[in-house]
Amino acid sequence: MFTEMIQTLPQVLIDGLTLGAVYAVVALGYTMVYGILQLINFAHGEVFMTGAFIGTAFFIFLMGMSWITAVPHLLVLIIVLVLTASLTGLMGMGIERVAYRPLRKAPRLIPLITAIGISFILQDVIRFIAELSSGNYIVTGPSLFTEQITLKASSVSSMFNDASFKSSFIIVLVIAVILMVSLDFFINKTKYGIAMRAVALDRDTASLMSINVNKMISLTFFIGSALGGATGVLFAVQYGTIDPFIGFILGMKAFIAAVLGGIGNIRGAMFGGMLLGVLEMFAAANLSLITAGIFGAEYKDVFAFAILIVVLIFKPEGLLGKPVAEKV
Repeated sequence: MFTEMIQTLPQVLIDGLTLGAVYAVVALGYTMVYGILQLINFAHGEVFMTGAFIGTAFFIFLMGMSWITAVPHLLVLIIVLVLTASLTGLMGMGIERVAYRPLRKAPRLIPLITAIGISFILQDVIRFIAELSSGNYIVTGPSLFTEQITLKASSVSSMFNDASFKSSFIIVLVIAVILMVSLDFFINKTKYGIAMRAVALDRDTASLMSINVNKMISLTFFIGSALGGATGVLFAVQYGTIDPFIGFILGMKAFIAAVLGGIGNIRGAMFGGMLLGVLEMFAAANLSLITAGIFGAEYKDVFAFAILIVVLIFKPEGLLGKPVAEKV
């Protein structure tokens, strides 16, 4: 059994890192909002889904133009990422201004229920638009970066099987890492990032130090939603087919990744996302083998969440989180 698990390890790592990168970037949106507002923005998964649909629409529109064939696909992807991230970032700011800001001093349960309501509204609006424009809410985008690449892992060691992946794997992983590193630099090294951290630490004191709290909160929602929308584009490029319900399951897993790494901790969200993606793909490949066929690959979520529960029992603040007193 151990030998068979080792043989599939290269493919597990490739698939796990791809999925984990998506989880990690989406988890950043959850952890940023929670760090400042102590709010679990359950609508963030639907922002990710909206980004996937907006990006796919841009791809379909651009690829339908004859002159676009002379433009490298990577440049087209960058253009679509920038446009989609800008739109979803503005959408996130709008959601905060309309739905969350009036409830900022309300009991925490009220904004949480509002976030769930926004989630369902976005889901149904996107489904309505997709069905209106194409007659089906399941959408398949243009095929980009589909070249198959074989990783000759067997040449490194006879214990490993060869692994294969689409060229989109490299694109998705590299862009996701760039987004994560850029956000980490922004939060820790720039004036606005330091101001956001100050607001997260103590809003009232930050306002006394001439920091515009509302502006920082809006900026947080813009950045988080822009990252979510950009990741939706990467998801559509990697997996091809999208529907209005992808945001719910993936959003929940990204939230779990944020909790696993340490909610409110930027680097913890990145680590938690990557770890959860690898664990999920490991379970998908080996769960049937480990349980002698009792559980199949479809139970991978149970395996991943069981690991989460075990981690939180012994380290409730998450793997990279630090115990803090609850704000009142």
